[in-house]
Amino acid sequence: MDALTLAAAALALVTHAALTGLFYSFSMSVMPGLDAVEPGQAETAMRSINVKILNPWLYLAFLGAPIMSAATGALLLASGDTTAALLLFAATAVNFLGSVVVTATVNVPMNNALNAGKLSWAAYSPRWTRWNTARAVCCALGVLLVGAGLVAW
Repeated sequence: MDALTLAAAALALVTHAALTGLFYSFSMSVMPGLDAVEPGQAETAMRSINVKILNPWLYLAFLGAPIMSAATGALLLASGDTTAALLLFAATAVNFLGSVVVTATVNVPMNNALNAGKLSWAAYSPRWTRWNTARAVCCALGVLLVGAGLVAW
């Protein structure tokens, strides 16, 4: 069971970190880069990004982070490592609320509105970036919680 728990924890840590890096890179480089070009070009580029980002690598991190941290928490709880399990469950909750819920309720609807031409770049970019930065912070907190769980284990 320890090897399975270690493998699950490693996957939880890597997927949380990958998601953190994705959201962080958008807020600190992609969006400022798009803001530096003509709004029509930025909208065209973001529409393309919105299509291309929907791929197995995104889903591996986006779904893998909360699933793997929850699975690791369950394995730790089953083996009696309550403190470590609670930290992994906290990582799951922070990731789910800060990444999955925010993505589904804010960022994706904004992407859809931009794609449909119902939202200008000027209205889209600052708000989208603020919420994306919140996703990055939540995912980084998830990395810390997974790491703390590993230390506690």
